[in-house]
Amino acid sequence: MFITLEGPDGSGKTSQIDPLVKYLEQQDFHVVPTREPGGTDIGDQVRKVIMDLRNKAMHPSTEILLFQSSRAQLVNEVIRPSLVEGKVVLCDRYADSTIAYQGYGHQVNLKELQAIIQFATGGLKPDLTIFLDITAEVGLQRNQKSGKWNRLDDYDLAFHERVYKGYQTMMAEDPERWVVVDGTQPPEKVQEDMRRAILERLAQKVKSA
Repeated sequence: MFITLEGPDGSGKTSQIDPLVKYLEQQDFHVVPTREPGGTDIGDQVRKVIMDLRNKAMHPSTEILLFQSSRAQLVNEVIRPSLVEGKVVLCDRYADSTIAYQGYGHQVNLKELQAIIQFATGGLKPDLTIFLDITAEVGLQRNQKSGKWNRLDDYDLAFHERVYKGYQTMMAEDPERWVVVDGTQPPEKVQEDMRRAILERLAQKVKSA
């Protein structure tokens, strides 16, 4: 089963991964955690270029292609082989981030963007996507306080608000795949809601197998 976590910058996705993996492993699932951009040696090298604040001159087209390069490597090296082996793949961001950030954020043509994503992923889509819901402004404030600030965070608030609206549009278009979790809750409650959503979807997948 392929599960992805999405949300605005600062929504708390990354800090929820480790306890979520440990919990699922305790339930006897073999879990493969990964992230975007990165998740492979090649992808992690690409990640450094994408996130580096020194690269503010990067054009949106360059940004898009770098993300897809990292994603193609991750899909072929990690995600697909793990799914074939019957493992649960838990990915911190995936293709929806590209639609939200580069599509809605940069206002790039969505059809062209979807074609590039299709090429990079071979059409692989998540079985479940959990969206940690916080406003763009709150997320950026969190990142500023934590010191986790990268080149994408550095875009203006209007950009991040477009990203948030993009996520809302995607969820409305494909409600069966998405589960929304209130990211403003205490971390323990966020974790509890995520666990519940994942176990329910895993149970459904077993029944339908």
